[in-house]
Amino acid sequence: MIKALIAALTMAFSVNAFATPTITDVLVQAHMPAIMDQAQTQGLDWKVGDSADYSINMGFIKGTMVMSVASIANDGIWMNQDIDLGFAGKQKVETLIDPNTGEVKKMIVNGKEEKIPDSKVEIVEVKEATVTVPAGTFDCIHARLKDEKNAEINAWINPQLIPMSGLLKQVAPSQFGNVTVELKSFKKN
Repeated sequence: MIKALIAALTMAFSVNAFATPTITDVLVQAHMPAIMDQAQTQGLDWKVGDSADYSINMGFIKGTMVMSVASIANDGIWMNQDIDLGFAGKQKVETLIDPNTGEVKKMIVNGKEEKIPDSKVEIVEVKEATVTVPAGTFDCIHARLKDEKNAEINAWINPQLIPMSGLLKQVAPSQFGNVTVELKSFKKN
């Protein structure tokens, strides 16, 4: 099963990944390849109330991010991301996702509709792994990627276990240095 996930994620990363030039891009878009892969291979079987709680560490800036399924409607699934970076500010991101393709149809950041980023990422390596995060120790897929600026992104993902993006841990560059995101807890209805 993990080998099938690796092959599917490789395809999703190569076709539909996003670069991470800013903090918002790191936090909002990093999970999209796994979502698109899950949608394309088995559909998104998300339930209202599914959630994942993350810690964010950017060195001198520490914060949290809570991802949750807000609603399921005829036009798609609305996923919320509530990001709190302490003194650096808060941000609410509402994303409308097509449950059949994983495509982002609309993104609203702090009440304002935003253009959906469309950047390319090159796959360097994808392999089976185990990762320990505050939520526990998990079997996963570790993907090493490079964005168009040749910056390395590392993501540990288990889309079958963790709701929404499947993200367990990510280390990615931003305009402020490396951003580390780690799963603290999750709820799958």
